Amino acid sequence: MRKSAPSLAYVVALKACSIVFIFSEIALGVHLDKHRLVEVGSDWQRATATWYGSPDGDGSEGGACGYGTLVKEKPFQSKVAAGSPALFEGGKGCGACYQVKCMENSVCSQTAVTVVITDECPGGICSGTGKIHFDLSGTSFTDMASPGTSSDLLNAGIVSILFRRVPCEYPGNNIAFHVNEGATDHWFAFLVEYEDGDGDLGAVDLKQANSDTWQGMQQIWGANWCLNSGPLQAPFSLRLQSLSTGRTLTANNVIPQNWQPHATYRSLVNYD
Repeated sequence: MRKSAPSLAYVVALKACSIVFIFSEIALGVHLDKHRLVEVGSDWQRATATWYGSPDGDGSEGGACGYGTLVKEKPFQSKVAAGSPALFEGGKGCGACYQVKCMENSVCSQTAVTVVITDECPGGICSGTGKIHFDLSGTSFTDMASPGTSSDLLNAGIVSILFRRVPCEYPGNNIAFHVNEGATDHWFAFLVEYEDGDGDLGAVDLKQANSDTWQGMQQIWGANWCLNSGPLQAPFSLRLQSLSTGRTLTANNVIPQNWQPHATYRSLVNYD
């Protein structure tokens, strides 16, 4: 089964971001400087793939990264996957992009399909230290089939695939920040969306209005980050650091003074 997104009650109960951060780092063994198994621009490698959800769907709506209904809309368009723990990386692998293609089954088109990690496949066939497995949405899985053979590929269940990490590309979209429902000026949290390039995040910092100090935020789950310190004075500037290459990007004053929970604020920047 896929890991579902944490409930609001769970997030509210763990608002102390430092506690969440310590738990996730120790329990999951995730560190910013850990060796990445798969880098952008890597050669084709072997893995396995399955599918979940409906045959023409987006897997499980939302998933463990927290993107919600975005996964079925442009630019994702249900081309998503749940990654094994080696790909999900405790949530820091959310947003990474891969090309996958099946080669060995007679109904495989051998054409590469680009997918984004939006969920986690935590157990079963996905388990095992360093194991690479993609549990694809039905849409992504059937896109690997030759025309007219989608049902045959679905019935195959587990297939051998080739995969490689590729830069994410979201034409016409800059990085956006969706403020969480429970956010306040003492506990500010948001979901990060549409990072081009590496796609993943290793660190996020916040700078308050009339300040020169960057405050480190903590990943609470998936692609959601928070700062438990206040009262915080908006507008906020946000600085992102990719997990894979450490590239940084700054969105100045992207969160306005009159920000609201549930609102999405689009920046003017993205990775090249």
